Amino acid sequence: MHEKCGVVGISLEDRDAARPLYYSLYALQHRGQESAGIVTHDGFQQYSHVEMGLVGDAFDPGDLEALNGSNGIGHVRYPTAGSVNACCAQPFSVSFKSGSLGLSHNGNLVNADEIGDELADLGHAFTSDGDTEVIAHDLARNLLEEDLVRAVKRTMNRIHGSYSLTIMHDETVLGVRDPQGNRPLCIGELEDGYVLASESAAIDTLDGELIRDVKPGELVVLHADGTGYDTYQLVEPENTAHCFFEHVYFARPDSTIDENLVYEVRRELGRKLWEESGVDSDVVLPVPDSGRAFASGYAEAAQDDGSDIEFAEGLMKNRYVGRTFIMPTQDERERAVRLKLNPIKSTIEGKSVTIIDDSIVRGTTSTQLIKLLKDAGAEEVHVRIGAPPIVAPCYMGIDMASRDELIAGNQSVDEIREEIEADSLSYLSIDAIAETLETSRTDLCLGCVTGEYPYDIEGEATDRDVARPDIGTQSSPADD
Repeated sequence: MHEKCGVVGISLEDRDAARPLYYSLYALQHRGQESAGIVTHDGFQQYSHVEMGLVGDAFDPGDLEALNGSNGIGHVRYPTAGSVNACCAQPFSVSFKSGSLGLSHNGNLVNADEIGDELADLGHAFTSDGDTEVIAHDLARNLLEEDLVRAVKRTMNRIHGSYSLTIMHDETVLGVRDPQGNRPLCIGELEDGYVLASESAAIDTLDGELIRDVKPGELVVLHADGTGYDTYQLVEPENTAHCFFEHVYFARPDSTIDENLVYEVRRELGRKLWEESGVDSDVVLPVPDSGRAFASGYAEAAQDDGSDIEFAEGLMKNRYVGRTFIMPTQDERERAVRLKLNPIKSTIEGKSVTIIDDSIVRGTTSTQLIKLLKDAGAEEVHVRIGAPPIVAPCYMGIDMASRDELIAGNQSVDEIREEIEADSLSYLSIDAIAETLETSRTDLCLGCVTGEYPYDIEGEATDRDVARPDIGTQSSPADD
């Protein structure tokens, strides 16, 4: 799976926003590595710098010096809609009769083509194939007829799907979260201003204080002089559709999302994983780095139950190797696993091993890891996963494998265990996730693990109360 995007918006009292925006984007780099950009406004004109690549490669000191103004927005992108090129990089900027507009988007619209066609018929010319430009053009059109708040509300009533936006209309910075709160967005206070960001880790980077999450359907307008903000509840949602995978995988462990510290959520999910499917083994190993918090909670719960299981690091990560999913062929992905992870034999040899990870997508990495551990002398390898089986693609802003590529798309847990050659395999239940997040299943987006979505998507189920055949979360132990 690929991360989505990260957005940020800042209004300060008496200093330029470019450098704080730059630091914030560094804090959100895990959410997108294809492009990075900043747009600022000094009260007279808009300035923009957007480049392909990582944050550190996209900007040099001269670029930041040229971004004048105490108000601005920023973006890091991994494309889930639109091409991988500079024309789709963000923030997207447009100038029109009522002023200038910059827009950063995290999420994915499900009706972007329909709205884009309507706007094209009205004379709007598009320079990209991304849904962000559709939002920008629709909002710009509404600003010709309405004030800022009413214009945003009209656009929110038109667009459907997941979105967290930071927007700059002239020097005014605002943040918007979709009516079901699928994508995260929070607001924080700085010593001399206010900040909106996808994750609270960006606020921490600026020595700020997290105020709260932006509510689903809410508009937050930062004062251009950095002295405060106003809020408007533009849509009252019947229920939310928070993405549970933010807590399982995407967000930084040190971020707080929807009032939950991600690290503690993952530890608790690990505890529940032991409660649901714990297996006595000599050692429990995390898959670095995504499985570490889960494994810590799992081992702690096991020891509380009287188990002698040991928590240990058994896989050493080469931090200078890119992620395996960027490899273009299956063979290269398999080779990249060995480049990226190497077993510590003293931890593994002659022992029964449980490895903990956040998810299994195609199964390539899991198969290779199990082979690595057994080659290193592990007598048994049990696999525990801190999420339910991924059975369907995501349409809400996560670039996930297609249904045919998903190992759990049409196989039972026991069939998956056989394919990856584990001695046992268990996934965490949906109920355990809802309980940990202290919410109901109906307030979570579970489309990737149920095949039922909170938005109207052609060819997919939308009623989340429709029962899906249960493929289970555990497999039987392998025959001796």
